[in-house]
Amino acid sequence: MPIYEYTCKDCGHEFEELVFSLDALPPCPQCGSERTEKLMSACAAKVDGGSPGLGDRPVPGGGCNTGG
Repeated sequence: MPIYEYTCKDCGHEFEELVFSLDALPPCPQCGSERTEKLMSACAAKVDGGSPGLGDRPVPGGGCNTGG
């Protein structure tokens, strides 16, 4: 079960939610609004042979499949 990031279209609150269904959007935990939207999450990638200290940083542009 993946954790996705969401934002509320009414109050602007951003939150994370463990989801059981990819189709259902959770209500906002701050205001209770049903008008939420899934955000695109940044992915981290470990690169061998890169510059020291850069292996654990997110890759610009994402480059990962968020499943939706």
